[in-house]
Amino acid sequence: MFSNMSFIWLSIVIVLSILELITTQLVSIWFVIAGIVTLIVSLFIDSIFVQIAIFVVLTVLLLIVTKPMVKKIMNFKKINTNSDKNIGRKAFVTTEINNQKETGEVKIDSLFWSARSADDTVIPENSEVIIENIKGVKLIVKKV
Repeated sequence: MFSNMSFIWLSIVIVLSILELITTQLVSIWFVIAGIVTLIVSLFIDSIFVQIAIFVVLTVLLLIVTKPMVKKIMNFKKINTNSDKNIGRKAFVTTEINNQKETGEVKIDSLFWSARSADDTVIPENSEVIIENIKGVKLIVKKV
């Protein structure tokens, strides 16, 4: 019932499935589906050339048909928030910024933000800093 090629296709499907689980980015799902179909075909057709042709043609067809749809579904665009406007602006340190102690706070536009140093230096209270980036809810700053 199972030929040598059937075991090879089964191995390919298992390896590609593991790869797909590791990446979680729909990198090899088309190859997995084509491998499963080719595995089933290998139970009935012994020709390695026919099996490889089925695998290649099916993979290409699946990529052509489903890739645009999956790309549209998986397209997560970065949505800019109002906080992005703060990048490049100056702020004042209200609590010493120390990345090792995970402390730090700055004030900008009468709002207090958690802050971390961009270059891991300790920035004392009442210092002026410039906002270089935002990671989550923390401003990444550098002393002016």
